[in-house]
Amino acid sequence: MLANDQLASDSTQVAGSDDPTTVFTQPGGGDPLDDITAGTTLDEFDLLIPLGEGAFGKVFLARQHAMQRYVAVKVSRDNSSESQTLAQLDHDHIVRIFDQRQLADTGLRLMYMQYIPGGTLDNVLALVRRVPVDNRSGALLLDAVDTAAALGGRIEPHESTTRDELENLTWPETVAWLGSRLARALDHADQSGILHRDIKPANILLTADGQPKLADFGISFNRLLPGHSPVAYFGGSLRYMSPEQLQACHPDLRADPADLDTRSDLYALAVVLWELLTGRPPFDDEPHYGETGTALDRMIARRRHPINARFQADLPHDCPPVLRHALLTCLSPDPATRFRSGNEFAHQLDTARDRTARDLVDPPDSSLRARFRMKPMPVVTLSSALGQMLAAYYFYAHSTTVLAHDLTATQREQLVDLAYLLALIAYPTGIAVLLYWCRRVIHIPYGLRRGRHYDDDTLARARADTLACGDRIAVVAFVGWMATFTLLLARLLTLAELSPGVLANLIASTLVAAAIAVSYTYFPVTFYVLRWYYPGLLERGHTAPDDRTRLHRLARRNRTYLTAAATVPLLGAAAGLAFLPAAQQHAAIGSVIALCVGGLCGVTVSLYIFHALADDLAAFERLLTPSTER
Repeated sequence: MLANDQLASDSTQVAGSDDPTTVFTQPGGGDPLDDITAGTTLDEFDLLIPLGEGAFGKVFLARQHAMQRYVAVKVSRDNSSESQTLAQLDHDHIVRIFDQRQLADTGLRLMYMQYIPGGTLDNVLALVRRVPVDNRSGALLLDAVDTAAALGGRIEPHESTTRDELENLTWPETVAWLGSRLARALDHADQSGILHRDIKPANILLTADGQPKLADFGISFNRLLPGHSPVAYFGGSLRYMSPEQLQACHPDLRADPADLDTRSDLYALAVVLWELLTGRPPFDDEPHYGETGTALDRMIARRRHPINARFQADLPHDCPPVLRHALLTCLSPDPATRFRSGNEFAHQLDTARDRTARDLVDPPDSSLRARFRMKPMPVVTLSSALGQMLAAYYFYAHSTTVLAHDLTATQREQLVDLAYLLALIAYPTGIAVLLYWCRRVIHIPYGLRRGRHYDDDTLARARADTLACGDRIAVVAFVGWMATFTLLLARLLTLAELSPGVLANLIASTLVAAAIAVSYTYFPVTFYVLRWYYPGLLERGHTAPDDRTRLHRLARRNRTYLTAAATVPLLGAAAGLAFLPAAQQHAAIGSVIALCVGGLCGVTVSLYIFHALADDLAAFERLLTPSTER
């Protein structure tokens, strides 16, 4: 709780905004800022146009005599550590400071930084509220930027590839584009020990091509700066505050500003992004709320509950589910359930812009993937059975033809009966082994569908098992075929004496059948679990570098299995006729031709699935790779 004898409250109205800002400052004397206006010359700077005004200072577009350039100059009381804080930050989406001057005769500090000509997100919000939902797109952001730039003296729009990209984005994609850059800026600040504490549209500047720049660290807290107290200059804009920051501002609640962390800043950023998406914040605050204890009580109470469904209904119809989920996660009343870092939030926002990746993570409700999502058993069972049936059909057709010259009809019936019996034993046994080996692939999605929560380690193991699911089914299929054939061969040798050529042919044909069972089972199973199951696990837990490594290994295994599938027709043709005398070769030619035709169809299907898997793996790679590494 803030001690009243240490702090004084100064409520100010930010220019261009109807949002009250509570700022707690150390008690002082008069306010020399009142005399600073456009047209004034301070030091070597001509103050030309006012750009904004806050609780601690005023910002002007100015001309610097010595460098003959335009800069943004902030004039403030000389009692803030903002310049030292900004000097430690070097990020593309944080305003870059050049230097500072202290005006000894006035007790003011002059800090000059890069001039950002595209206005602020406040200008964008004003335009959003005037434009119908269906007419909003990335072009709206550029219109707001160009209007602000023209007011600052820039007439022609600044052409760039970024502007071309924004022109083709929907409005939700544009908001996600802005948010991912700001989230990474907050992550950089957090890594530097800095908490902004006043995220709002007026403190987010825009370049001429729409790139956002985080500004105004006047009430930030730098935990790495010696002597910097989290209580000094504490406050912020009430509308965008997290519930824990509102509690720290409340005079009667026991909440310590030192307990705030980057999740509080991310909460405020999520409020800003929600307001950009819908035109209003996700809370029903009074139009002219003040900062009395009663008003703060009501604001805190609203933010201690999840976002109301009627505010969620304000989201645009084309808002990707992954964007909605990311915002609601950041707006959770409990900081423990929010994203732990700006990078995590940014990754989700990047997914919202990646149309291929977001359809994997959040498929449309009407799609087949959405209906079968996180339900592995039906399709996995059918996929694995299909490969086994194709292999069994080939082996039966080929072996019965080859053995017709060596076995009587009764002996062939005995052998077929044994084959059926072994199949009835082997297939359920294989299923039982797989149920245990892939148990996490079954019971964890079952639990998630019913609202259960799992720790990150459990989810990581489930993801690993998912990517290995196709291999495990292939291994069980191969071992099952080898075991079954061994028993059949043992029985066969008791029924008749076989020539070495026929024996070698049967062994080779068994290997071909096993290859059919393995390759034609692997691809459909892997395709299903990667596209319809793995994304659900990926979005539930925090990912790790091992996830990317496993995806790379899966890509290599896919190439191996594709090679195996492609060689089935060639090996089958050779193995089906090898070692046999002419009469038996003539009898077996039908099964070999059927294998070649079926193998070519199987290769075509496998190749199609291989390329689909490659696209999915590339999308997952984008999901798991930080933009700084791309």
